[in-house]
Amino acid sequence: MKRVLITGAAGFLGSHLCDRFIAEGFQVVGMDNLITGDLKNIEHLFAKEEFEFYHHDVSKFIHVSGELDYILHFASPASPIDYLKIPIQTLKVGSLGIHNCLGLAMAKGARLIIASTSEVYGDPQVHPQTEEYWGHVNPVGPRGVYDEAKRFQEAMTMAYHTYHGLETRIVRIFNTYGPRMRLNDGRVLPAFIGQALRGEDLTVFGDGSQTRSFCYVDDLVEGIYRLLMSDYAGPVNIGNPDEITIGEFAEEIIKLTGTDQKVIYKDLPKDDPTQRRPDITKAKELLGWEPKVSRSEGLKITYEYFKSLPTEELYKKEHKDFKDYIRQKQ
Repeated sequence: MKRVLITGAAGFLGSHLCDRFIAEGFQVVGMDNLITGDLKNIEHLFAKEEFEFYHHDVSKFIHVSGELDYILHFASPASPIDYLKIPIQTLKVGSLGIHNCLGLAMAKGARLIIASTSEVYGDPQVHPQTEEYWGHVNPVGPRGVYDEAKRFQEAMTMAYHTYHGLETRIVRIFNTYGPRMRLNDGRVLPAFIGQALRGEDLTVFGDGSQTRSFCYVDDLVEGIYRLLMSDYAGPVNIGNPDEITIGEFAEEIIKLTGTDQKVIYKDLPKDDPTQRRPDITKAKELLGWEPKVSRSEGLKITYEYFKSLPTEELYKKEHKDFKDYIRQKQ
């Protein structure tokens, strides 16, 4: 039985990856410091012999006993509300964290894949975004702590691949959604659904003309799995190219939820990307991958998940661990 380490295992994407690799017959080692992750996402796995969990911060030295065949580095705050609150920790997980994971991969002879992001393209001047585009990022802006952490992570990973010959893969993830997202994580999809469920007006930042392309989590996980098992070491976009404006998306959510709220507009945050759409030519050609789940189908599943959450989740404004964590770090 092959063995895989998944960092960020209790997060939205990490928990779905744990499910997938167990389903594929792997022994899964999950690792998470639970800053933005939640044990509820993986509690169904604790009874399985194929799963073990390490409560650990990957920014510190990593030790995992026994053999490892694969490492998936998915630990990181992933939404603005998170990385703006813990900017230093966000930079550390993309620098110290990847360094530790690469060192572990070298020691174990494991293949490593990193979770990069469409944010490496910044506010793009090329549309749709191809892997050859170098990006338009403000390194000292408020989003720079996340964008540059991911860009550094890519550079460090490629350096280990070219200098040490380490087997590495890089996935650039575009906007993803599905069950286990946090309602209060600040991203547009859970924000809109949360506002609809609470009977609040939907908040659009800017004039609503900025675009996003939403990929359902099952499609993303399939793309990640195929990339990990491929022979390609360069970055690959994984996302759904079905682009929509935020204004149109707000109307979709109102229609989906059957609510009668109106849309209100606020100033666009600094450096917020005005357009986002992946060019997935490489994924199609190299991996035979393209998304299968339509936005309408995926949104119905996600909405039913959010509706099933306890009432206190609906009104929680801040993640439970932030205050204690930041207090410990002061």
